[in-house]
Amino acid sequence: MNKNELIASVAQQSGLTKADATRAVDSVIKSITKSLKGNKDVRLVGFGTFSVTQRPAREGRNPRTGQKIKIKASKQPKFRPGKGLKEAIA
Repeated sequence: MNKNELIASVAQQSGLTKADATRAVDSVIKSITKSLKGNKDVRLVGFGTFSVTQRPAREGRNPRTGQKIKIKASKQPKFRPGKGLKEAIA
């Protein structure tokens, strides 16, 4: 499912217009992004938890040349599914 299909599904299930559903989906995505950017977790009970993990700097290798390269530390978004989501797809 892509974003447009998600918007159409939200519009159909909620009775909203596609324009209202688009604003709703965009708002949810922006809110989650803003929280993660502020290093805050987003917990949706029964669905899952969005969080940010810190990856330390490390040394890697260029696969073509085998030369050592330095990989910078970075923050990575992470999603851990909740019990309800796991049970729904099992």
